[in-house]
Amino acid sequence: MKEKSNAYKAVHDISRNSTLLEGISHHLGWDQETYMPPGHASIRAEQLKLLAGLVHKEKTSKTFETALNKLINVKTGKILTKTLTPEQARSAELWRRDFINEKALPNRFVEDFAKLKSQALEAWRHARQENAFSHFAPFLDKIVGMNRRMADYFGYKTTAYDALMDHYEPDLTTKVVDKVFCELRGATVDLLKKIQSKKQVNDQFLHGDFPEEKQMIFVKKMLSDVGYHPDTGRLDISTHPFSHSTHPTDVRITTRVNPKYAMANIFGALHEVGHGMYELGLPVEHYGSPLAQPNSLGIHESQSRWWETRIGHCKAYWEHYLPLLKKQFPDVLKKNQLDAFYKAINKVQPTFIRVEADEVTYNMHVILRYEIEKGLIDGSLKVRDVPEAWNAKMVELLGIKPKTNTLGCLQDVHWSMGAMGYFPTYTLGTMFASHLFQGFEKKHPDWEKRVAKGELLFIREWLQQNIHCHGRRYSSLELLKKATGKEFSAKAFINYLNNKYSDIYGI
Repeated sequence: MKEKSNAYKAVHDISRNSTLLEGISHHLGWDQETYMPPGHASIRAEQLKLLAGLVHKEKTSKTFETALNKLINVKTGKILTKTLTPEQARSAELWRRDFINEKALPNRFVEDFAKLKSQALEAWRHARQENAFSHFAPFLDKIVGMNRRMADYFGYKTTAYDALMDHYEPDLTTKVVDKVFCELRGATVDLLKKIQSKKQVNDQFLHGDFPEEKQMIFVKKMLSDVGYHPDTGRLDISTHPFSHSTHPTDVRITTRVNPKYAMANIFGALHEVGHGMYELGLPVEHYGSPLAQPNSLGIHESQSRWWETRIGHCKAYWEHYLPLLKKQFPDVLKKNQLDAFYKAINKVQPTFIRVEADEVTYNMHVILRYEIEKGLIDGSLKVRDVPEAWNAKMVELLGIKPKTNTLGCLQDVHWSMGAMGYFPTYTLGTMFASHLFQGFEKKHPDWEKRVAKGELLFIREWLQQNIHCHGRRYSSLELLKKATGKEFSAKAFINYLNNKYSDIYGI
């Protein structure tokens, strides 16, 4: 790599400091959701507020602005340092973009929002346990209000939700997402009707006694095989599975255990390790710059859905792992063969919990949340009416109605984290994964045979070379085209669903 210019190095050094502070904040967040004593919640909120303020001040300081203005004109976007490599020039453009957005937010707002999110997390956890939406509603109301203010600070051309979504999936708008989701929704409804007209798959043998200790032995083996090791990662238990990264050498994930249904843990862990492997694959030498940051939440989600669904739900994967799973749980799984197991883990049936939903109905869960969020932000839906709206949309989209709010609007952690505009990236990422798979299959047409033998590291290598190593150098749509040679569309995912489930259900 070409030696850094002095101007570039000056900006990178300051940016690296703020990234270090963010890493500390992420570590505190991980601790809050795993091992922190409940009595520490109040002071943790103060700690996170302080760190958020320090990070924001670092990113918007006059020192940083002055250094950045020697690299790129902050007002016009013109590159001023002519010796930059194309990668460094792109990094300068992204630093400018991030600076403008950060500068738009008052420091007091950033601090207050961080404190509110920490408090809301504890309120959500309690409300979820008690099935009491009223405990969480006041915090959600404040979070909605602060997200509206944030959108106003950022500015937008059409809708406030565009400004929020741009934070997670830059350059995509509700107009674009609405179009793609409408196409997917129609295809899903058609496929679901066909599936429901056929004889249902038997998955009763997947439910039984699966002790936590044995589950975790299997899951840790599974994660080790994709290259996730204790020297750079941890696997712990939390209320809602998540991944946290402080540096490409420290990426932690969590899962949750259902002693009556091991597959929830298995697929949840595969999902989170997909996120984790992405963070571990970012180039350490660029740490502190956009070149070592994940591309977008949609691309991030493509990595988790890739491992969870395209690999974890394929028959070849279980040709290797089913015998290992049977060794852990011989009394439950000893009589079941590969074909029956494969169909069982891919059973299509509307259920209440998004993270445990099958591939066909999963995106209806996301569309539900997306529509509710848009309503909250534009004011057409009040916080107090969320449970009723949620249940109505569950009936509309999936034909089922949750009996409790814990099974409904309180199941996800994201709103307590202040994250609005986040949910559409789950379905975008799911579609991105199928789009990317076209490039992977072209490079490795024998991938199923290799996976059936337990070979997985070649998959990580392809993802590393085509996704992870680029950081934010390309936009998400540019990256998708670069990896496949094709413009993104919903076609690859819709074709995948139709082909796979037509075969399973004999359509």
